[in-house]
Amino acid sequence: MADKLAIDGGKPVLDAKTIKPWPVLDERDRQAVLRVLDGEFLCGGEAPEALALEEEWARYVGRKHCLATSSGTAALHMALAALNIGPGDEVIVPSYTFLASASCILHAGAIPVFVDIDRRTYTIDPALIEEKISECTKAIIPVHLHGLPADMDRIMEVAKKHDLHIIEDACQAHGAEYRGRKVGQFGDLAAFSLNSSKNLACGEGGLLVTDEEDLHMRAGMLRMFGDEIDDETQLRVYNASILGYMYRTQELPAALTRAQLQRLDEYNQVRIRHCSYLTEQLEGIKGVHPPYVPDDCKCVYWMYIVEFYPEEIGVEDLSTEQFRIGMEKALFMEGVQLGQWQTMPVPAQDLFQTKLGFSGSGYPWKYSQAGKRMVYRPEDYPNAVDLCRRYTAVVGYHPPNGKDVAEKYAEAFHKVFSDLDAVRRHWQDPVTAHYRGSLFRAR
Repeated sequence: MADKLAIDGGKPVLDAKTIKPWPVLDERDRQAVLRVLDGEFLCGGEAPEALALEEEWARYVGRKHCLATSSGTAALHMALAALNIGPGDEVIVPSYTFLASASCILHAGAIPVFVDIDRRTYTIDPALIEEKISECTKAIIPVHLHGLPADMDRIMEVAKKHDLHIIEDACQAHGAEYRGRKVGQFGDLAAFSLNSSKNLACGEGGLLVTDEEDLHMRAGMLRMFGDEIDDETQLRVYNASILGYMYRTQELPAALTRAQLQRLDEYNQVRIRHCSYLTEQLEGIKGVHPPYVPDDCKCVYWMYIVEFYPEEIGVEDLSTEQFRIGMEKALFMEGVQLGQWQTMPVPAQDLFQTKLGFSGSGYPWKYSQAGKRMVYRPEDYPNAVDLCRRYTAVVGYHPPNGKDVAEKYAEAFHKVFSDLDAVRRHWQDPVTAHYRGSLFRAR
């Protein structure tokens, strides 16, 4: 007889407290930070660590220019500003992503237009983009979600046909590849996050890359209050010619990122090995679907997404959501670190339902013809809605954890699926099934 489930009083497969946090911090990181503390500079867009990080990341991605910023969200906003996208413009973005992929459009004064996702990859469905294009559309923001690249060839084909800009949201996909090329190489600009949960992490920060000198210059101005830089002296003129922000990074996080970058490829390979093993193990379990990765893509697994299909195993007394909740609780009690990070499509969030905008003014929707006619109905994005009913995100398989964690996770899945009656009995138990922030050194 199979062991009793932990949620039913049995022994857990894994002690979750033994899972080590991300990012990996060692002597190389300490020396990088000490280098700053022993040096002359703590901040500044032209400070040595920030400049070196920009050069190294541009070289890694394969772009000519990079700007280090305070966050991935800031990088996205800078990209829109560099392209002169603003009031009256529309920007296409996937319906399932992190809020910042769309809120950056609002910060630019433009209108987000949502497109449903491809049901297998969870990235924007290129076949649905064209029907959302209007005379106001200026750009597309494809998101390389969970570490998996979007279908860039098809997206770029649509963009070229309609003369649209592309901003890659690569905040979750450092080192991911599409048809042999790293993400970040395809768009007019591309944004990356350095949040502590990301594959390349420093706590908080961001990176923006481009090949175009004029885009690099305009984004740089927005990054630093809109100030002009004197061509000869390279000093600030303290004359803001555009509305800017304070989006610079600092020397301490820049130095830490540089140290982490030296091991990015190594750590990504560990993630890939562990997640490939998990997929092999889960493919044999009816009722659970591991993540799909197209043959022409390299996924770097920021998160490992699984979906639950109770209809495949004859579970009729629980709804899809109830079954997913029950599985999350049972797996969590076995020690698996998991939980939803996005519980609804972005256009279903209150921000887009109320359209209150800036300080309740209704801006930008109320002040443009494009915005006045915009209605965000969750039912218009059925793939995103269905995904949110079924999925959970598994984490904790990152370095420095070994394959043993992936093995225990697989064992937990097999164990829980062997006793569906216990899942039925306990799906309403007062268990908060969600991974802990401390796994990513965050609170």
